[in-house]
Amino acid sequence: MELNNVKDAGVTDDLATTVDVLIAGAGPTGLALGIDLARRGVRALLVERQDQLSRGARGTGLQPRTQEVYDDLGVLAAIQAAGGLFPKTARWENGRIAEISEMIERVDPTPAVPYSNGLMVPQFRNQELLLARLQELGGGVLLGTELTTFTQDSDRVTVRLRGADGVERSVRAGYLVAADGGRSTVRRALGIEMSGPSLPAGAAVLADVRVDGLDRDHWHRWNLPNNGFVALLPLAGTDYFQTFVVVGGATDTSPEAVRALLAAHTHLTAEQIREVLWSSLYRPKAGMADTFRDGRVFLAGDAAHIHSPAGGQGLNTSVQDAYNLGWKLGQVLRHGAPDTLLDSYETERRPIAARILDTSTRLHRSGSLRRGRDLHQLDIGYPGSPLTRELRTDLAEGVPVAGDRAPDAPCTTADGRPTRLFDAFRGPHFTLLTLGATDLDDTALPADPALLRVVRVGGPSPDLLDTGGHVRDAYGSGPAVLLIRPDGYLALAAPAEGATARVTAALGTYLGAGTAQAAR
Repeated sequence: MELNNVKDAGVTDDLATTVDVLIAGAGPTGLALGIDLARRGVRALLVERQDQLSRGARGTGLQPRTQEVYDDLGVLAAIQAAGGLFPKTARWENGRIAEISEMIERVDPTPAVPYSNGLMVPQFRNQELLLARLQELGGGVLLGTELTTFTQDSDRVTVRLRGADGVERSVRAGYLVAADGGRSTVRRALGIEMSGPSLPAGAAVLADVRVDGLDRDHWHRWNLPNNGFVALLPLAGTDYFQTFVVVGGATDTSPEAVRALLAAHTHLTAEQIREVLWSSLYRPKAGMADTFRDGRVFLAGDAAHIHSPAGGQGLNTSVQDAYNLGWKLGQVLRHGAPDTLLDSYETERRPIAARILDTSTRLHRSGSLRRGRDLHQLDIGYPGSPLTRELRTDLAEGVPVAGDRAPDAPCTTADGRPTRLFDAFRGPHFTLLTLGATDLDDTALPADPALLRVVRVGGPSPDLLDTGGHVRDAYGSGPAVLLIRPDGYLALAAPAEGATARVTAALGTYLGAGTAQAAR
């Protein structure tokens, strides 16, 4: 049975016994990783302990950088259609709106940053659309399938899975990725500890409710004594509100208790809470795993780091874990890159997780719900990574350097059709962007477009024309050769002279020495 033909079902007798990657957990992290691996032709099996995808709006904010990831994965258009911008906040006092404010900073898009504002999408809808994209690529999720135990050796990970029928079966995988949440079974089995800051004790009641008597143009908020509050966010694409109730001692999440809480702490009556669709108790936690890799097992998302929801960073950081790990697994499994490439996953992502953990913890302790452009994650990069090579000198201020995010830029094809750099970058390949005249010899490079695509901007034989000067504004005016990773970061930035040797050397890191040498 081909793994990419597995659809939503329990474990069956024809379950494949050998796969490239087994992913435990079908939240946004596991689904995003499944999509990235499927488009690379990697046989991945995605299993989920629950008998359905997680319910509840939960994490609703997709930051601009995550929207760029979704653009590349082919799901952004569906996400945009299902989502919307966060509304202004209306603060209530004595049964009337006392103040309206902009809690979420609005930022105008630019040629380099086409997605400039956070997008509100309920997490359950986010997951549904990610699953639909995975199914388009021939993949799916085995629901009601629990990872019980696993062992690993130098070649494989042997995983025991228990299906809805209670029967256990073994699957051998090249690698195991734990995307199974903050209480990760895999992390605990490995004995990996989590450490991090302590957050003030307390609990919050989360619920998705249908409500009469509130407009859907505002994020409604009631401030309570002792820093408590009630917030109701109208969820884009639905007719209900996400409810967050912070009241000392409130731990009952039954529909009756949710109605009583809202009636007690807002001007709404219990009868106006027409339906409680989902509810849960949230206790603030923060921490990060002491390591993100143990042999052939990787931790990603909440299994690797747990954040306060303040600032809307956790889900976004988790999806980008998957995006970082996915292309590296693809290079190792499909293109002969050394296994040591996978060490860079922890090297690159753990400092990012630590930084985001500090940010979300600071916002949580301050009680601030403000979200500005500093939370958009567009400034995340890997300048100190062992995969990063900046070989240029005398750069103008503001020019992206190796390790930085590769900006977008509108341009045209050689025959005048409008396009953009993100169109050239989209896909599982590396992109070699040459700016102006260079001495690059294409014949010395891999010819497989699934591995590498050369895109010339300007110069004697251009693929793209910088008709509006946006490429120049984004990348600088000087000629250069830029190797852009599949996850949209500059891996190599080199001068125009001697480009062929420098690019070939860099590709050896990502493609394996045999692949790079075969092109010579």
